[in-house]
Parts: sequence; structure tokens; C-alpha cells
Amino acid sequence: MALAQPDPAAPVREPAAGRPAARRGALAVTACMETLQVGYLHAVAAAAGCSLAQPFPDYGIDWHLSHSTPGHTVDDEVTIKVQLKCTYQLAARTARFGTPAATFPFTLDNDHLAKLARTPVSVHKILVVMVVPRSQDDWLRGGHDRLELRHCCYWTNLAGHPVTGRRRTTVRIPTSHVFDDHALCEIMTRVGAGGRP
Repeated sequence: MALAQPDPAAPVREPAAGRPAARRGALAVTACMETLQVGYLHAVAAAAGCSLAQPFPDYGIDWHLSHSTPGHTVDDEVTIKVQLKCTYQLAARTARFGTPAATFPFTLDNDHLAKLARTPVSVHKILVVMVVPRSQDDWLRGGHDRLELRHCCYWTNLAGHPVTGRRRTTVRIPTSHVFDDHALCEIMTRVGAGGRP
């Protein structure tokens, strides 16, 4: 789910040198953000060798990811539930010398947090937050040998997290938890051994 709204006061970005301005469709930016984060999730799942399923209706969880390998001890295939969020309203703040801050704040509705924080569970849940540049012109860069997608997704397990706000609660997302194929394989290995993500 995308949370940012277009900022009419944001400066208009010029296209990269030598590139004409892209004539983007009229789809709402938030809908585009949702599509971008799903594309990121699909790429990570493909590289990690995971299958994806989208529950319908979603009941507050966007995706189920399953991972099968002979190394799992609790079952031959393990599954986690993933809730996606996307924002450009914040950035993983940088400390001195350009190193990432240890965490960044992200606010969730209390009902949603309660669902993600429930414990114990039979199927573990993680929250994946994508931080994108404010301008769509900066989301992707294509080349002959790669497609770069900016910025990044971060994940966290909120099991047991308290609800503290009246309607919404701010949680801290660790920047050390970059959500990529290696992180997803490690999450599945821990769950496959009977542990938590």
C-alpha cells in the first residue's frame, strides 16, 4: 500500500542529460508506487527461488511467499506473509559521512499494527517498506546490462510490538534489514528451522 500523496509544491525535476522528458500516464502516483513495490517483491522472490501468492481478499496481508528446500526441518516448504508499504515522505536518514542511520520511523494504523504484531502465529508476517525518490523520473534507470530501481525496501518483523498511539503508532525500521534475495533466503532458513524471521 502506498502512503504518499503528490506534493504540488515539489520542484519539477529536469530529465537526465540527453534524455527527453517522459510523458507519463495519468495513473495516480500512489497507484504507481504500489505497482513499483510489487515489481520489487517479484524480483526478490524470483532471485530467492520463492513462489508468490496473493490472497483474495487480502484481509490486511498483501502476499504469501513460499520457499521449498531440503534444508528445512519443520516442513519441506515454509511460508511467510508479507505486508507491503511504499513511501517517499521519508528517507532512510543518513548520519555523518553518508552512512545510513540505524533505523527510520514509519507510522501504521493501530489495527494494521495489531495484525502484524500478533503473537504467537502459525505463519510469520513481515512488513516490507519501500522508500522511493519523490520524483518518478528517479525511480528507474535502464541500461544495456541492468535495470536499476531506486531506492530500497527494508523489512522488519513486528511480532509482539506494542500499540502505543491513539489511532496510529510509529515503528522503527532497521536499515540493516535490506530486503533482497539474500535476506529473503535467510528469513526462510530461520523459519524453516522453526525460528522467527
